[in-house]
Parts: sequence; structure tokens; C-alpha cells
Amino acid sequence: MLTFIGLGLYDEKDISVKGSEAVAAADRVYAEFYTSRLMGTTLCRLEAFHGKKIHLLNRSQVEVDPTWLGQAKDEDVAFLVGGDAMVSTTHLDLRLRAMRLGIRTRLIHSASIVTAVSGLSGLQNYRFGRSTTIPFPYLARGKRIVSETPYRVLQENLARNLHTMLFLDIQMEPEERYMTAGQGAALLLEMEEAAEEMLPPGVLGIGVARAGSDDAVIKADLLSRLRDIDLGGPLHILIVPARLHFMEAEALRFLAGAPEDALIGAD
Repeated sequence: MLTFIGLGLYDEKDISVKGSEAVAAADRVYAEFYTSRLMGTTLCRLEAFHGKKIHLLNRSQVEVDPTWLGQAKDEDVAFLVGGDAMVSTTHLDLRLRAMRLGIRTRLIHSASIVTAVSGLSGLQNYRFGRSTTIPFPYLARGKRIVSETPYRVLQENLARNLHTMLFLDIQMEPEERYMTAGQGAALLLEMEEAAEEMLPPGVLGIGVARAGSDDAVIKADLLSRLRDIDLGGPLHILIVPARLHFMEAEALRFLAGAPEDALIGAD
């Protein structure tokens, strides 16, 4: 059997009791941390907490050639991921591969940033539209390329009066780096300069840093000002809200320090 286990938001203690029991019972334990990371712990601390050797997989070993999957035909294999177990389509693809091989699978869920942002910000969870990721710019034939997809998704959601959750890029090679909410805001504004359709005037941005930790930070301000705000260490996520319900606006005042001038016209 292959068991997908969500580790939660921040450190080794965020796993559920059911998840911890499944790790203890597993014959082999694998993990991937390229789709998400637990910034409050390390692989060594995870191994010490569970008393198990955890084999860390890279992207190729998960998405291209997961030869280790065959072990789950005869053994209990645990696969650990940050957040919840099935938020990333990468994990769904892996589950389907296993099922095609005749391997039984199960899920053990945990806290996800997808739901945590509503509690942290006060935004109503049913008002979120399609989410997307802002990738780091890259060079192609000497030209700096900035993906336009996040901007298109944002415009589509705003047109439907829906909030947008923007995941921020994580890169492990050639060096480890994590996009900040400020960098994400700056890239959105750069995309706007190249786009035919402008964002609404006074559009808000909400930056969330280190959700699930004791020093989590949430800050709401005009997107043009948020790009210059330092929220500290990773992981960050960026939200661009649509028009605000009066209770959402009040929540952003108290929970995210939204200045009054940023909320004018937002509700």
C-alpha cells in the first residue's frame, strides 16, 4: 500500500496523530519537498521525531521515473508531503500511476495553506477562484521571460469578483531560493505594464509569511506598496482580493493592518 501523508504547515509537530501512526507502521518512508517545504524543521529532525529513515526524492524521482513505487506492491510505503496530501496535481498523478500498477492507496490529510489563508486573513473561503503560481523569471536566448499566466488568471477571477491565491515559486537548483510576497507583487505589476488590460485602481495585495508558525505575519496594503514590504523569512504566499464584504474589510484592518486608504473603494 502507498499512503500519502500531509505534514501540515510548518514543522514536524504539525502532522496528525493518524499520520504519525502511519509513518511508524510503514516499511519505507519517502518524502518530497520541492512542491512545498516545512520551514520550521529539517529532514534530520523529521527522522528523529518519527524514528525512521526518510528517503528524500527529487522532482525526477517523483514525476519522471518513480521506480520506488513498485515497493508499495508488497510493502507499506509512506509518502510525505508538506501541507495537505493532494493539493498538488503532482501527487494526484503519482496516485494514479500507483493505481494503474495495482497498488492500493490511501490519504491522510493535514492542514493546508489553501484553507489557512482564510483563517489568517478573514477572507471568506468560498469566494476564492482559480489559484495559480508566480514563477521566477528565466532567461531564454538571452531574453528575460516573465510568465503572463498568473496575470491572466488574476484578471479572470477579478472579472468574476473572486479572490486569487498566488503560490510563490520555490527553486532548489542551482541554488535554493524562495519568492517573497513583495517579489510576487512586483512581478504582477510588471506583467500589468505589458498587458492590454489594467488592474483595477487601488488593487489590494495580502502577503502571508510562515503560516502555521508562532511568528506568522500577514500584511494587507496596496499592491504597489506591498512590493516594498519585508515580511521576513519564507514561505510566503500572495493573495489579491476582489471586492470585499464589509466583514472581510474589517478583518483586514484588524488581522492584516490594512491602512484605511488601501480599503477605500475595496468593498
